[in-house]
Amino acid sequence: MGKKIVNFSIKIFWIFVIGSVFGFFAEMLYALVYTRTLEIRQGLIYGPFIQIYGMGAVAYYILISNIQEPKKAFVSGMIMGGSLEYLCSFFQEIFFGTISWEYSHLFMNLNGRTSLLYCFYWGIIAIVYLKMIYPAFQKMEPLVEKTGVRIFTVFFMLFMTFDIVISCMAGNRQQERRQNIPAKSSMDEFLDQMYPDELLDRIYNNKKNV
Repeated sequence: MGKKIVNFSIKIFWIFVIGSVFGFFAEMLYALVYTRTLEIRQGLIYGPFIQIYGMGAVAYYILISNIQEPKKAFVSGMIMGGSLEYLCSFFQEIFFGTISWEYSHLFMNLNGRTSLLYCFYWGIIAIVYLKMIYPAFQKMEPLVEKTGVRIFTVFFMLFMTFDIVISCMAGNRQQERRQNIPAKSSMDEFLDQMYPDELLDRIYNNKKNV
């Protein structure tokens, strides 16, 4: 039982990482096609990760892997992706006072946080996942049993935990600076020095203050 939990946790972690990296390059390609400019968009301070795609990949793995019919996968992907997009936008605004996407100009949008068009994209990705990506995941599953992979996973988990935590802390501290809240601790001073507005605005170049 314990071994199964460990193996499942390792798979979920790497699915999250792979999905996050996929999202980084997907956003870059999207910007290149629609704006004719090369934009580097990140969801975390360190590394080519956009975590909403990682969460989407995990949701696909848990919810869609057992679906056989592409039509059901498409509908499930639309609902799941739209819901995830809405919730991520909502909590980003609550905790950091920013948003990274805004769809008010699109047909059938929901509070500007998601839209029918982008739900359609999530549905298409669900079919691609079911037919191409999930079979590849199945072939790679035996790798989680290898000792070297487990050791590397532990170190990479520590890095990702640090990356997520420091990104959240820096984002929260930036919101405090916008509200003219002075540093209250040595950690706040550290965040002000290491992660100033100029750096964060360059990393999160598509975010907007609310």
